[in-house]
Amino acid sequence: MPRLAHQVFFTTKDRSDETINALLDDCQTYLTDHPGLIDFAVGRCEPEYDRPVNMDFDVVLHTVFEDRAAHDAYQTAPRHLEFIERQKPNWAEVRVFDSNLRD
Repeated sequence: MPRLAHQVFFTTKDRSDETINALLDDCQTYLTDHPGLIDFAVGRCEPEYDRPVNMDFDVVLHTVFEDRAAHDAYQTAPRHLEFIERQKPNWAEVRVFDSNLRD
């Protein structure tokens, strides 16, 4: 079974450092250490990356799951749902990109 990459690009409503840092912290708290999660990274878009090819976003979440079943279980995991409940009011836009990874 192929690994599944789940990438999420968040744009916050007020785009303040406080809101962005809270989102980064909650990603670390609620979205790490899930069964089948084999890679996790979260970061922010920095001004020096302002290039025409970059999308406009504040925070990016990169995760890789061992397979589709692990990803699907993550989607309904209580910690993932708590993350959404805590952070959703702060989001102006969320873009999700899922893909299978080649070995």
